[in-house]
Amino acid sequence: MSITVQTHGFDALDAALAQFTKASARNILKRAAIEALEPMAEEMRQGAPEAAVGGGRLKDAIAVSDKLGPRQKKAARRAAGGAGSFVEVHAGVADVGGKHLPSGVQQEFGNENHGPQPFVRPAWEKEKMDTLDRLRVAIADEIAKATARAQRRAANASRRAARAASAPAPIIQSVVP
Repeated sequence: MSITVQTHGFDALDAALAQFTKASARNILKRAAIEALEPMAEEMRQGAPEAAVGGGRLKDAIAVSDKLGPRQKKAARRAAGGAGSFVEVHAGVADVGGKHLPSGVQQEFGNENHGPQPFVRPAWEKEKMDTLDRLRVAIADEIAKATARAQRRAANASRRAARAASAPAPIIQSVVP
């Protein structure tokens, strides 16, 4: 299934990210994406049924993270055709304690014992465009914060350098007995 979304306003943000190192840019995007996806995850939690198939609380397993469990990593690699992304952040049912929680799929699509009770698709349909808007704003905010941090670090470094240059040279005396 392919979904096409038209975006606006990300070109300027991409140019602003170019001023940072690759690691800083990745961290900026990761923080912004997690912040932008959290309301969608909350919408999923509100729509998830109270009692999940197999017991447990499905709502407690819904998370936003850049980490995936081993089974989820394999499925994501397969879905991407082996191509990686610069940053990936996921919202949905997480592996809990290293164990896969199958109730998410069972609730979303149903099985032979009960019909579907979707909670991810309705959240996606409701929040997808708002999430893109939040992402654009969050990236801009994170870029502004990172720029301010870099300016503070540069100012502190120049103050330290100026202090070190103006400090008198230490006098070393040797005492011979």
